[in-house]
Amino acid sequence: MSKDILKVGLVQEKWSENPNEHQDRLASGIFAAAKQGAQIVCLQELTLSPYFCTRHDVDPTPYMEDIATGPTARFVSAMAKSAGVTITASLFEKAGYNTAVAFDESGTLIASTRKQHIPSGEKYHEDYYFKPGDSDYPVHTLAGHRFGLPTCYDQWFPELSRIYGLKETEVLVYPTAIGGEPTAPGFDSQPMWQKVMVAQGIMANTFIVAVNRIGCEDGLEFYGSSFISNPMGEILAQAPRNEPAVLVAELDFSQRALWGRLFPFAMQREPETYQELLKPRKSNLGRL
Repeated sequence: MSKDILKVGLVQEKWSENPNEHQDRLASGIFAAAKQGAQIVCLQELTLSPYFCTRHDVDPTPYMEDIATGPTARFVSAMAKSAGVTITASLFEKAGYNTAVAFDESGTLIASTRKQHIPSGEKYHEDYYFKPGDSDYPVHTLAGHRFGLPTCYDQWFPELSRIYGLKETEVLVYPTAIGGEPTAPGFDSQPMWQKVMVAQGIMANTFIVAVNRIGCEDGLEFYGSSFISNPMGEILAQAPRNEPAVLVAELDFSQRALWGRLFPFAMQREPETYQELLKPRKSNLGRL
């Protein structure tokens, strides 16, 4: 396969209370993606855990892991070796961070990035459990290409994708856990969720891999809709809202070269006028 082409897959699944059943479902998806030629397979946020952040009074101790030796590391390392692929996953790091990781086909931990932006609100009480990340937006080489591994809520912040774009990141992978808004019944954020990432991929000249979970946990209905898009805003693969799915798409990196030549946004920035972005945040900004 040309070095300008990379096959990337993702596995969209619900969480199962039975850990063996949950891992079996993920394993099935990983093998299916590998069989379709995927060289990298991406898994959801808090890959082996329930989304325990629906409440602010949960004892998180059972879900905290060592990134190199914990349950997620052992499972993903074994699966990467068995399937012969690089796998990205996510876990609750013992140090207090929501952390994305990658293991290569030899089963070796080769990348980690701590979630930078931490949400708060009904059914999304992550601020009770996770600290904002301190990873400084690292770029990792996976399967010979430049990857960023932010997580879920990071997808709403254009500053993050811009930084990754300036660091010449080729692919952004977002392990995700997002669904309904309990304080706004009937409100559906899924269209905005997808549009904002696709738009940031266009602006940062990156491919986007967004892998969400499905199912209902403690009254929170996750809306799946995992997808892969290219730097021109085209959806290369799309999963349904409420069914398990395995997606595989071919990333053609020559598209980045073309888009970057036609619209060289990074070279046309005026950073000396962006001082407003560096001012301390206002706690009541945008609130009524």
